Amino acid sequence: MTELHSQKDKASRLGSRRRFLQLTAAAAAFSVVPRYVLGGAGQFPPSQRITLAGIGLGGQGTEDMIALQKLPEVQVVAVCDVNREGGGYQSWYWAEGKERRTSGREPVRRLMDELDAKQQRSGQYRGCKAYNDYRELLEKEDVDAVVVATPDHTHAAITMAALKRGKHVYCEKPLTYSVDEARQVAEAARKAKVATQCGNQGQATDAARVTKEIIADGAIGHVREVQVWTGPRFWSWPTWEGRPPETPPVPEGLDWDLWLGPAPVRPYHPAYHPWTWRNWLDFGTGLLGDLGLHKLSTVFKALNLGQPVSVEGSATKLSSETYPLGEIVRFEFPARGDMPSLVLTWYDGGLKPFRPPEFDDDDVLQDVLYIGDKGKLMGNRLIPDSRMESYKLPPKTLPRSPGHYEEWIKACGGGPPAGSNFVDHSALVTEVCLLGNIAVRRDNKLLWDGANLRFTNDQAANKLLRREYRQGWTL
Repeated sequence: MTELHSQKDKASRLGSRRRFLQLTAAAAAFSVVPRYVLGGAGQFPPSQRITLAGIGLGGQGTEDMIALQKLPEVQVVAVCDVNREGGGYQSWYWAEGKERRTSGREPVRRLMDELDAKQQRSGQYRGCKAYNDYRELLEKEDVDAVVVATPDHTHAAITMAALKRGKHVYCEKPLTYSVDEARQVAEAARKAKVATQCGNQGQATDAARVTKEIIADGAIGHVREVQVWTGPRFWSWPTWEGRPPETPPVPEGLDWDLWLGPAPVRPYHPAYHPWTWRNWLDFGTGLLGDLGLHKLSTVFKALNLGQPVSVEGSATKLSSETYPLGEIVRFEFPARGDMPSLVLTWYDGGLKPFRPPEFDDDDVLQDVLYIGDKGKLMGNRLIPDSRMESYKLPPKTLPRSPGHYEEWIKACGGGPPAGSNFVDHSALVTEVCLLGNIAVRRDNKLLWDGANLRFTNDQAANKLLRREYRQGWTL
């Protein structure tokens, strides 16, 4: 506590919250004074709230900003999007239609001010500003933290720019577009000593912890195989081969060149924006990139997985422009301590593992399957039901999460690292997911040297570990 009290005294003498954060970020060890020390237990004075900027304000980005603005520790002071305002964005309220949200920088700016007024902060808050270019925002706004929720192909460039300025960063999944970017971003986060979190919210659930506790309890013995599946794409698919045949005008208020970012130039088309960019090799990372970090986070934590030693994949029809409709990817992981080597198989696009013989008649595949020497676990439930009914859950040995966003905000204030921070978790899982995309495109069993970031048996596959940025863009 001596160091914390010393830093608190310095902050008081300086009389500037921002100067204090800069001072502690520059220290050899990351030790920001927690908010509870400054404002009392559970208290967050307006002068001590974390100032936050949101970059990328589509369906998920809007959800992120709403959730964070509602936290008493947070003030959203700036937002940024290349689109001023438009419709057709992903809505997670599917009863109203999947593509019903209106979003962009102006709608979200207004929404942040409305939420601020409802929380009766208006006398303490200067209002939310809106920017078109994230570089201008980072230059003009001296914020503490940044949320990145743009399409996959721009995650790394924006995240790296924020890390270089010493900002805490929350980035939606996948952390990056390429394997090489994931490695670079993790290293930059480690050096910056800031709080980071990736947007795989399921990692914060009690269910994720129960799964790890059951496996650690030895309920299914040594796990030698894991099967992970997800359903078909929930976004629309192009009805033509290759790129769209039409070249409609760019909608008013959309900066198409800035939306393209580091990707190669191509004409605007609504098949790319606002959210079906996930289909396209130049912009998205397919279902494995989109949902892999959600599905594999608990697997990696429960089984202490690191880099695989090999990866191979097969898929439905391949294209030079779009991801396949369905794929199966097989990863081999080496032994870890007293845990044996295992095979992890990913299925997507409606492809599924075989039905386990232990299933009861009315059972259906609902979650990850862990296959051990002594039984099977689906998610955090032993199968069949009779096995689960006779099993006594182990003690709660793992700390429970205060919430996915809350983990990050507490880390920004000097608390423990968030559960999906870049350095310890999300960069690694992102790398592995993106290796699967490469394996599908190469249609070959690839031998992976994770320590040296290379495949040892396929030089052409190595070229897919990184992308060439177009002129004017760099990490």
